[in-house]
Amino acid sequence: MPILHIEAFLIAITILTITPGLDTALVVRNTTRGGEKDGFITNIGICSGLFFHASLSAVGISLLLSQSPQLFQGVKMIGALYILYLGVQGLRHSFSATAKDPEAITTQGNFKASKSFREGLLSNALNPKTAVFYLAFLPQFINPEYSAFMQSLLMAAIHFVIALCWQAFISRMIVTAQKRFDGGKTQLMMERLTGVVLIGLAVKLLMDD
Repeated sequence: MPILHIEAFLIAITILTITPGLDTALVVRNTTRGGEKDGFITNIGICSGLFFHASLSAVGISLLLSQSPQLFQGVKMIGALYILYLGVQGLRHSFSATAKDPEAITTQGNFKASKSFREGLLSNALNPKTAVFYLAFLPQFINPEYSAFMQSLLMAAIHFVIALCWQAFISRMIVTAQKRFDGGKTQLMMERLTGVVLIGLAVKLLMDD
């Protein structure tokens, strides 16, 4: 295995994956909105963004991002505004559904694979903190005797599998909870909660130095 200290990498990346954050909030929000398929496709979009960041890290573009405050702030603002948009849209949808008929809320009619994938991919790709994290994290495990680019993609693939499994588990738990409780009201509550969380994360991203 060309990756150095693979055991340490697996432990670190697993801890990172299961720590709640933007990815978790978006998967919960979209699972609530459109069912398990919505959450799963969003999950694939999020995880696909990892290869984007791994590639940037490998070719050194992330270094430019981390060393240029203006560029970092620009990408940061774009990403935060997109996350803010997702949160506001979630709140608007939940209140719109309540106004029409709170008991008639369904998950299946709101699912569009392309939309879910795009939301997941953009939320990850537009997060400069992920790029900077990959820049700082991946080189710790790069074996100089092998291709840095291929090793970065391999580590992103490992992260992809771990994150995909974990977030699919989260989607399954959300769907199970909706079935056990009052589906319509539970969905509204979760959609509003995740909408607020996404807005909070966007504000935090904008406010952080």
